[in-house]
Amino acid sequence: MVAEQFEIPLWLDLGATALGSVQGAMFAAQFKDKRLDLLGVGLIGVVTGFGGGVIRDLLLNQVPAALESNWYIPVAIVAALLGMLLERLFSRLNVAITILDAVSLGLFCAIGASKALSVGLPVVPAVFVGIAAAVGGGMLRDILLGMPIGVMHVGSLYAVAAAAGAVFLVVAVSTGANITVAGIGCVIVTTLIRVLAVRFGWSLPEQRTISTLRRLRRQKSQ
Repeated sequence: MVAEQFEIPLWLDLGATALGSVQGAMFAAQFKDKRLDLLGVGLIGVVTGFGGGVIRDLLLNQVPAALESNWYIPVAIVAALLGMLLERLFSRLNVAITILDAVSLGLFCAIGASKALSVGLPVVPAVFVGIAAAVGGGMLRDILLGMPIGVMHVGSLYAVAAAAGAVFLVVAVSTGANITVAGIGCVIVTTLIRVLAVRFGWSLPEQRTISTLRRLRRQKSQ
């Protein structure tokens, strides 16, 4: 299946980049014990904003969009500075960071999957590109902060939310839906799953070794 020709609007990609940068800077600014200076927080914000788009374009064998326009770097820097200011204003409102994180996840997922379909990728690789674009910025953010990568740990559902959104998009496009409408649906689905996962503590089962499972079974049988 090949989606209709679809050019990602510059304003939309910039918006996703800005939102990712705001969220990344707000997230980094919370960790006072890491003694990050303004440059450090700003850099993490910029990398978070760029990460998903760069990974998306590299997977599609394209020059990263962030390097083809003069707008991306200034927008990401300004957004990261804004994120630092917002963290001080809303330092007790963790819900704000969660919502920004979820919306950013949905935007990068929708843009990534849409762009993959528009260049002719089959549906399964397109879903993969959407997921990679969605979680890429957050993974780079966690690496720079020296933290466990959130997408790989119990309770995040980052990848699950992105996968659900990307699948929704490719199924909608395959049934004849306009790719813009399908993209909006992808953002909504991804955002809702991520926010609800945080609100209700949803998670995938934790991996267990065979020996651990056997021990648990023996304990239950006793």
